Amino acid sequence: MELKGHSSLILASASPRRRELIQLLEIPYQIIPAKGEEQAISALPWETVEQLSAQKAAEVGRSHPNCWILGADTVVAFGNEIFGKPADEEDAYRMLYLLQGNTHQVYTGVTLYRVSSEGSEKVHRFYEKTDVEVYPMSDQEIWAYIRTGEPMDKAGAYGIQGSFALYVKGICGDYQNVVGLPVSRLYSEMKKLDLFQV
Repeated sequence: MELKGHSSLILASASPRRRELIQLLEIPYQIIPAKGEEQAISALPWETVEQLSAQKAAEVGRSHPNCWILGADTVVAFGNEIFGKPADEEDAYRMLYLLQGNTHQVYTGVTLYRVSSEGSEKVHRFYEKTDVEVYPMSDQEIWAYIRTGEPMDKAGAYGIQGSFALYVKGICGDYQNVVGLPVSRLYSEMKKLDLFQV
């Protein structure tokens, strides 16, 4: 399968998890990570991830006309607080302590962006939400998990596909969304946009 008009797909992310998931589409792609500091202007998690994914896609897209750029951003939300990647081990502990024994939400925003050589833009963005329920964890279990190093580069200080799986009681929604890219929804949205060459 390939994109119409011999268009290229560029993933504007260095995430190894997103790279693995995008391979499920079985179309050629390149990786050109966005390097800028994104700024969210909303306090709502679903708006935040859409805004950040759009900023990433537009940054890469402006220097790669006529290519489809895929930007994505994932956050964990608990109550009114948005959890990105932890700043340090204490921050990771704070997040995990709040998440254990509770249900939280994972939001991933996705933007498909394309700018033509003449400067006209196409922007299509959406978000996916998954509820994740976590078993109670002792302080000893939280610190043992932090010492693996796994939480430090992940939103909400955990990776559902790693050893944190021991503490996940259940999910409601798309598992791949928690990993970092709702690839089945992405495929559906790309079909709606009629992007594929049959």
